[in-house]
Amino acid sequence: MSVLAVHSLSKAFGGVRAVNEVGFAVERGEFLAMIGPNGAGKSTCFNMINGQLAPDSGEILFEGKNIAGLVPRTIWQLGVGRTFQVAATFGSMTVAENVQMALLSHAREIYSLWRPAGEMHRERALDLLEQVGMREAADRPSRELAYGDVKRIELAIALANEPRLLLMDEPTAGMGARERHELIELVKRLVVERNISVLFTEHSMDVVFAFADRIIVLARGRVIADGDAAAIRDNAQVREVYFGTGKTFAQSTSQGAAS
Repeated sequence: MSVLAVHSLSKAFGGVRAVNEVGFAVERGEFLAMIGPNGAGKSTCFNMINGQLAPDSGEILFEGKNIAGLVPRTIWQLGVGRTFQVAATFGSMTVAENVQMALLSHAREIYSLWRPAGEMHRERALDLLEQVGMREAADRPSRELAYGDVKRIELAIALANEPRLLLMDEPTAGMGARERHELIELVKRLVVERNISVLFTEHSMDVVFAFADRIIVLARGRVIADGDAAAIRDNAQVREVYFGTGKTFAQSTSQGAAS
C-alpha cells in the first residue's frame, strides 16, 4: 500500500480550476518531487494534502485513511510532517524551545502542563537538533539565526512527530547552491535512515534532478508527466510547458548549480 495515494483531486477558485483531477502516489521511503511553472497548482495541491484547503472533490489517502478535509493539526497528529517555503520559528524562544513545543504538541501536552514547559522533552529536542547539525545553537534565541539555520530548525520541528510522510514546500527557497545541496543531502540522509516518504516542491532543477527518486510535473492543474529524471528531462511536452521555447533542463540545471 502506498503511503500517500491521491485520486481525482480537484479545487477551483471562482472560475479557475487550480487543481484538476490530479492523481499520484508516494511509495514507502520514496523521495518524490513535484515540479511545474508558477500557477501549475503545486501549492494548492500541497495545501489540500496538509489540510489547509478542503478539496472540491477527490480522495487523499494517507496509509489507506481518507484525510481529505481534515484540519492540519489532525493530519500532523496522524504522522504527516510539513515544512514551508518561508521558514519561520518563534523568535523570542530558544532553538531548543522551538523544537520542544513541537514535541509537546505531538505528546498532546500543550494544555495539560504540570511543570515548566522548558523542562519537558529537552533531551529529545537536543537529539533532534544534533541530527540536523544545530545542537550547539540549542540555547540561542531563534531570531539570531541565519536563514539557512532556520531551515534546519524547521526540519527538526517537522521530525518531532515522527512522520511517515514529510511534505516540503520549496525547502531550499532563498538559499545559495552550496546551502541547497547541503540541506537536501541532510534531508535525504535522515529520511532514508527513518524510511520516511517525502513529497517536495522545488524550483531549483539542480536539486530536483540530483536527489529526486521520481518526478511528477504539473501544468495548469493537471499532471502531464511522471517518471525518473531521465524520462522527465527528455519529455518534449515538459520542456515546452515548463520552460517555454528554447530552454532545456540541461541548461537549467547547469545554471542552477552555478548560482
